[in-house]
Amino acid sequence: MSVIFLLLIASISVAALFLCAFLWSVKSGQYDDETSPPMRILFDNNGPATTESKPTQTTNNSKPSIN
Repeated sequence: MSVIFLLLIASISVAALFLCAFLWSVKSGQYDDETSPPMRILFDNNGPATTESKPTQTTNNSKPSIN
């Protein structure tokens, strides 16, 4: 039974260590992306703006055949 408590304390300690390391890395800016926002505009695939033309209406007087 004492081994379970020892392993529980050890695993909680390791988890707390990883949590502290993660929080430190986030606060120090390790995950800030400074490269892709300026590059995103260069690789944008949008073409020039075009005006939309109105579609022409076609009348179809033929009835579909039911077989």
